[in-house]
Parts: sequence; structure tokens; C-alpha cells
Amino acid sequence: MIHIGTSGYSYEDWVGPYYPAELPKAGWLAFYAREFQTCEINFTYYRLPDSRTLMLMADKTPDGFMFTVKASKELTHERERNAEIFPKFVQALKPLFEAKKFGCVLAQFPYSFRPNAENRDYLKAFRELMADLPVVIEFRNAQWLSPETFALLEANNLGFCCVDEPRLKGLIPPVAEATSKVAYVRFHGRNAKKWWRYEEPWERYDYSYSREELEEWVPRIKDLDTKAENTFIFANNHWRAQAIDTARQLRLLLL
Repeated sequence: MIHIGTSGYSYEDWVGPYYPAELPKAGWLAFYAREFQTCEINFTYYRLPDSRTLMLMADKTPDGFMFTVKASKELTHERERNAEIFPKFVQALKPLFEAKKFGCVLAQFPYSFRPNAENRDYLKAFRELMADLPVVIEFRNAQWLSPETFALLEANNLGFCCVDEPRLKGLIPPVAEATSKVAYVRFHGRNAKKWWRYEEPWERYDYSYSREELEEWVPRIKDLDTKAENTFIFANNHWRAQAIDTARQLRLLLL
């Protein structure tokens, strides 16, 4: 089953391009859920989620809606003396399990996270500490692309996050692989000029996809979906709701 949505939904710059100006912020998720059936929760990267917030989010969405949840930075970027954070993070997701609206955890590691024995062991530990939750790993460094990495992910029931991003040396190219029951694709945009050098973080994701660029992914996504039980597709080119257009185009192309 293919689920298409956006990476996050709560952006002030979406007011006007997507959300009506008169719509209160508390109504944004319900408005979004009228059109899309999945959303990637990103605020959990910056702070640990709490059960009450996730319960309220689940209540604002219809049956069948699915959330994926980005792992907190303590678990992916800091990685030191964080063993006590894992059970807190897992416990906070309980309302989504109970509502049957949980898709998986997305663990995005930084470019500095390179393939070595220590980091491979960390991935294995990450798997154990997440208990039986579905987990997808997003690498930013192309050095991870190898048969050994895919074998490691598959052996530990970890999904591989496919990405569309600028074609810059060292970044992950548009490889489509499924290493678990969850396939995952993130469209970051192709703003090569601003990927490494920007004044504001949103500049990296300021990009509007053409139909032709998205069509490149159609056969790849369909192939991924034959190998997985659930395939999540998220547009992360979020500046001024460009992600909404990307998700809409992908939905039409994949019908």
C-alpha cells in the first residue's frame, strides 16, 4: 500500500499558499487530513514527544490515517549516554499504536555518520532499543551505499530510506531499495546551490519539482511497493507549501 503525504504540516509559511488565512492553527492538521492520509511528524527530532500531544494529533485525523515519527536528535545525532532516552521515546508513541495510526520511526543520521564498526554496532543497538517498532534508516553519506549495508539493514529488520536530493558529491543518489516490510522515500528537493550554504534552514528545501523529475520515480516506487507491506512517500520541499504540490503530483502519477 502506498501512502503519500508531506514531511510535517505545521508551517507558518503555508498560510495563504495552502491553509486559509482565517483557519486557526489548531485546525491545520484536520484540514490537511481531509486531503492526505499520512504525515511525517518532524517536531520529534527537536524535542522528545509526549503522549498527550500525539493523542490529540491522532484524534484530529480520520480512521486509516498513518503517522511516521522522526527519531529525536539525541538518538541519531548526539548518540552518547542516551540509553534512557529510547524507552521514553517509545512510550510516548503509545497513543499512535492504540489508534492504529503508527507507520514507523524514521531515524535520519547526519552526514558525519560514516560506515565503520562503531556505527554499524550502533545501528544494531538502535534496533534492539526500539523493541519491535518498524524502523527506517536515512543515511546522508553516500559511503553507506554498499551490499554490506543493505545486508546489515535486512538482517536487523531496518528499512532503507530512499531519497531524492541534490546530485552533489557525497550525498545519497536516487537509489531505490527495500530492506524491510516498510519502504520509504523522501523528496528533499534539488536545490544544490543552497544545500550546504544557507542563511536559514528552509532555504535548503526551497525547490519546486517538475512533472518530469517526479516521473523518474514512478517505476521505482511501484517496484518498492511490490517488495513491502507499506510504502511511505513524503515531500520535504516544504517552503511555502511546495511539498503539497509535490505530493499532489505524485498521487496523480501513481494512480
